[in-house]
Amino acid sequence: VLLSDYQFSWDRIFQSRGDTGVFLQYTHARLHSLEETFGCGYLNDFNTACLQEPQSVSILQHLLRFDEVLYRSSQDLQPRHIVSYLLTLSHLAGMAHKTLHIKDSPPEVAGARLHLFRAVRSVLANGMKLLGITPVCRM
Repeated sequence: VLLSDYQFSWDRIFQSRGDTGVFLQYTHARLHSLEETFGCGYLNDFNTACLQEPQSVSILQHLLRFDEVLYRSSQDLQPRHIVSYLLTLSHLAGMAHKTLHIKDSPPEVAGARLHLFRAVRSVLANGMKLLGITPVCRM
């Protein structure tokens, strides 16, 4: 199913689960909250070698595809590529958030994870802005 075949539903647009704009906003707000909670102590230099978990690697690989997705979307003038990319990124971030804890992790690991989540939030925000959606920091 292509995202261009999307069936609109008033019931669905306000759900925070599933592939909706609210889900993107919720993920962005949750990641913003992580930065507010832990940012001051951990947003310095970080060691990327601490990001060896499969969830971290999946996110990093997905983040690397953002330029490709933007290019494809600009070539065929279809925002669905960006939408699909952002939804996948949000799902990856949600799974990682459950297992890649910052609190009670060694400082070097916590800092690397926080930088990873910060990169996800930044890409989510930029992608939403390209789609005409203003990212929210609280829900």
